[in-house]
Amino acid sequence: MDYRNKKILAPMVRVGTLPLRLLAAEYGADITYGEEIVDHKIIKCERRINEHLGSTDFVEKGTESVVFRTCDQEKNRVVFQIGTSNAVRALTAAQLVCNDVAAVDINMGCPKAFSLSGGMGAALLSKPELISDILTTLRRNLSLPVTCKIRLLKSPHDTVELARRIEKTGVDAIAVHGRYVLDRPRDPAKWNGIADVVSALSIPVIANGDVFEYDDFQRIKSATGMFGHIPRLSLPNKRLGSSRHIVLLVLRR
Repeated sequence: MDYRNKKILAPMVRVGTLPLRLLAAEYGADITYGEEIVDHKIIKCERRINEHLGSTDFVEKGTESVVFRTCDQEKNRVVFQIGTSNAVRALTAAQLVCNDVAAVDINMGCPKAFSLSGGMGAALLSKPELISDILTTLRRNLSLPVTCKIRLLKSPHDTVELARRIEKTGVDAIAVHGRYVLDRPRDPAKWNGIADVVSALSIPVIANGDVFEYDDFQRIKSATGMFGHIPRLSLPNKRLGSSRHIVLLVLRR
């Protein structure tokens, strides 16, 4: 997986499913993230081949609920994002899907209450030892790329120091959402905070935040010096009418 100069579909809960990922790829997304899936959830699943759809399904035992669906068409571009707070569970989850995806990512940026209460997402930002344990465990035991996504910390120095610590675990790339944990989508993304990380690391940095349309790709690239960028693609409403809007309209992440 080469992360340099790529257009990347961001992970979106309840939205970043197989149909949208395939559509985004058709319109130019080089890498697509699946929605964040909590380790406890995927560990309860079994892998099944869906002959009718031509897909590989991870189905929760006892419920027949499809937790994650993928297919050969996206195998070389799809990233499986895990919500976790434990290295062993993260590895177990990753090993279940590792033969069907291109990379594994750990979500360290979600500010939602369900993530924070479970010690996942942005809760990990204050636990550098746990971050190192999770990422090092994955790198030592997986053959596919491992990445993570973070948010900005209280100071540029703190953000850079955490990013450097993450780099030392051997991850292949790091995504930086240019907002603080308490920021909301209406708050402007701090691209300069992403630039601080880019200048401090030698691994690819994926920029995330306030990419609204294709022209913004070049602007954020120039402003941060980053290698990749994660747009959050919008879904069309009834007035838009055309599926083409799915790739032309980009919302804040």
